[in-house]
Order: sequence, then structure tokens, then C-alpha cells
Amino acid sequence: MPPAFSAAEKTRITRLLLDNGLRLFTTQGLRKTSLEDLVAGTGIAKSTFYVFFDSKEALYLELMLAQMAEVKSRVIDGALRKETDTRAGLRAFLRATLAELDGNPLYGRLMTHPEEMEAVVRKLDPERVTSAPDNPVTALAAFLTEHGDDLVDHDPEVIVGVLQAVLMMPLHRDRLARPDLYPEILDRLIDIVATGLTRPEQ
Repeated sequence: MPPAFSAAEKTRITRLLLDNGLRLFTTQGLRKTSLEDLVAGTGIAKSTFYVFFDSKEALYLELMLAQMAEVKSRVIDGALRKETDTRAGLRAFLRATLAELDGNPLYGRLMTHPEEMEAVVRKLDPERVTSAPDNPVTALAAFLTEHGDDLVDHDPEVIVGVLQAVLMMPLHRDRLARPDLYPEILDRLIDIVATGLTRPEQ
């Protein structure tokens, strides 16, 4: 039978597990982080970890959800919706999201390690993620629906797929014939995609 914890103890241990997870996941990754690593310094046994989280992946997801509002603020409110027209907004969104993936070790780790991304996705609760008020993906879909008349294709899922393809470029930069030209190539690709997704009058 798992030990009982007071509300204060549970809060304290949960915070320690989240702190350990953030430090370990961003430095050594999901796979190399063991339960023993995660519970170090918390005062609980490995088996007791499951009183707090269903899995390592659930802990990772909790960390991502905790940062979701900040990410949305940067890529949606501070980029996509800050511009005056749809085309400029898409350009700004792609640049801000790529900067986020490059500078945010928690989100960026999953983009550069697809096997870890798959592990987290398998464990996530889609309802919890999609219902989160600060979900950037939901906010992007809302923007595309609102600005449908400015877009060449009214299917938001197709447009999201095209945007995702651009966001996968960092994974393949070393496969380019001239990796040293990656910044220029990426910048040109962003312009081409934003122009191609919007109507000429944009």
C-alpha cells in the first residue's frame, strides 16, 4: 500500500519531482533519465513516484503544460497576432516558433529527438491538452479559421501540416547540400510558405 502524504508533503514532493524532471530531461533526455534520478533528493522510493505521476512521460507533459502559457504568449500573441496582416503573421509565427524550439530546451528536446516525442505523445491525454486555455496549437487553429478568407486553402489541417513541415527543418539542416547556408535557406523557405499560403492581395 502506497504511503499517505499530507497536502503540504504532496505539494513539496511534486515540486521537487518537477524540478528534477526539468533539469534532467533538458540535459540528458527522457530515455536516459531513470526513476532513481527523478526521485533523488525527494525522500521517496522509486515505487512511490507513481503516487505522483503515472510515468516519466506524464511528468514531461506536466512540465510542458506549465510552460504553455508563456509559449503561447511568445509565438501567438507576440508574433502571429501582433502583425497587421495574415501573411506577415504567419511569417512571424514561424520565426518565433523556430526561435522557441531553439531556445526552449524542454520543447526543443522533443523536436530534435523524435523517439522521445513519440513516447510523450503516446502517454498524453488529448482532452487535457486540447482543452488547455493557453494551448498554442488551438490558438493557431482559431487564427486560421478567423482568417480563412485570406488563405488559399480553407482546410486548417492542411495549413497546419505545411507549417509543421517548416518547423521540422532544424532536424534536417545537416542533410542540406550546403548546411552553412541553413539560415538563409530557412528564411527564404519561411517567406515562400507564408506567401504560398495566402492570397495575392495579401
